[in-house]
Amino acid sequence: MKSQPFGPTKRQVSVIGQGSWYIDEASRVSAVAALRAGLDLGMNHIDTAEMYGSGASERVIGEAIRGRRDEVFLVSKVLPGNASRRGVREACERSLRALGTDRLDCYLLHWRGSIPLAETFAAFDELLATGKILSYGVSNFDVADLEEALAIVGPGKLACNQVLYHLQERAIEHAVIPWCRHNGVAVVGYSPFGHDDFPDPGTPAGRVLDEVAHAHDATAHQIALAFLMRAEGTFTIPKSSRLAHTRDNAGGDTMLSRDEIARLDAAFPLGTRPAYLPMI
Repeated sequence: MKSQPFGPTKRQVSVIGQGSWYIDEASRVSAVAALRAGLDLGMNHIDTAEMYGSGASERVIGEAIRGRRDEVFLVSKVLPGNASRRGVREACERSLRALGTDRLDCYLLHWRGSIPLAETFAAFDELLATGKILSYGVSNFDVADLEEALAIVGPGKLACNQVLYHLQERAIEHAVIPWCRHNGVAVVGYSPFGHDDFPDPGTPAGRVLDEVAHAHDATAHQIALAFLMRAEGTFTIPKSSRLAHTRDNAGGDTMLSRDEIARLDAAFPLGTRPAYLPMI
């Protein structure tokens, strides 16, 4: 069994759009090709969940990584309705079968539900002890939830908090990111290109983004990733269900100057929506 610590490189590839409840043959072929291209480019973080396509996403990923499992940092998530002690174990086994693997590098609670966190984390610890998972964390937690989780599991146990983070939604910079940095919890930003609201080149903010991109011989999407990952311990998981997406996602290591970061900060002010979202 090959163990990988949490904290993959800044090159990641995420799979299929969240909420894709049906994957036709063309989409399956495209997604498998995109994932394999990402691995060829050195991307190593694949994020999924039992919710995505009711397991269909996990099956597509299993096909894509067949024979290449040791190249991948593999993450899946359990629904809060399945987060009881028994439910977590059963959900994890389903995910492992769908993915065609014997372990997850990290397992997350998808969002906070009604089942006590202590029960969920006890199940995670059992899976950790048996090698079914190698680390665990949470998703969509605000600071109050994170404090409660830390009090239950103790320091050094929570690998990450996966939260919404993109240029137009930066609310987590107020409190969630500082808390995570202080407590050694990685911040994993999902939907880093937004939800059909990536800055248009014709807008003032879009022009700033394009100017910085031009200076680095990069794309606007690559600069967006670099900006969001500027803080230590913070990285992103862009969706890559098509080859074009994968190529755009491959440039997240771009180095930005302090002046460029300041310009982007001014162009994309901190978001005002709450950092916690009850459902994705």
